[in-house]
Amino acid sequence: MIDKHAIIDPAAELDEGVTIGPFTVIGAGVKIGKGSKIRSHVTINGPTTIGCDNKIYQFSSVGEDPQDKKFAGEETRLEIGDRNIIREFTTISRGTIQDESFTRIGNDNLLMAYTHVAHDCIIHNHTIMANGASLGGHVTVEDHAILGGFTLVHQFCKVGMHSFCGMGSAITKDVLPYITVTGNPARARSINAEGLSRRGFDKDAIRRLKQAYKLIFISKIPLSEAKIELEKMAKDGAEIQVIIDFLVRSERSIVR
Repeated sequence: MIDKHAIIDPAAELDEGVTIGPFTVIGAGVKIGKGSKIRSHVTINGPTTIGCDNKIYQFSSVGEDPQDKKFAGEETRLEIGDRNIIREFTTISRGTIQDESFTRIGNDNLLMAYTHVAHDCIIHNHTIMANGASLGGHVTVEDHAILGGFTLVHQFCKVGMHSFCGMGSAITKDVLPYITVTGNPARARSINAEGLSRRGFDKDAIRRLKQAYKLIFISKIPLSEAKIELEKMAKDGAEIQVIIDFLVRSERSIVR
């Protein structure tokens, strides 16, 4: 299952059923879970842990030093979960000691060609980064978020769950859960109604989210007052509480 032209450091740990293609380089401190398939010409450096049944395509660079001028060779790590698809020319950096020393990617994510995940990013589960989408350092992307092609996310921003960022979006603030943003600079456009419907949200939940959207983005009342109204709405739907909790965590304000 390991091509004779691959270069595997003796200190790397490969589980059963791992496939390594020709001219791939696996460094010391790399652990790869069973069933994962690493194509040709991939470079993986450690400390990096990769879970089960992942697919990493050719010419990707995974677990390399962070692109941070403060980095001075400290031991930091990359953690990748299960069943992720990482396409051609993707770059994923390890963390830095200025944060929590790790970059983390969860399960069932699709990172299309030429995407970039910078140091200290956290990607949750079931996300999609379309071709050329890039995350600056310390970015968080929550469950089921979709970043359209060539979307750029500024350092320290958060992208909320079930949100949709249209192609070419330039995101410099936090993206609220459940909404669609587009543009440069990005602006909120609507609830991600189609995506929510596809994921099983019922009509009542989508109706409540539309009401919340109008309250936050259209009513022009101060956000502090909108939060009070959202607290009342949260009694009828957990999805509203998700918005409230996100607003509490937001440190860069939100895309409006």
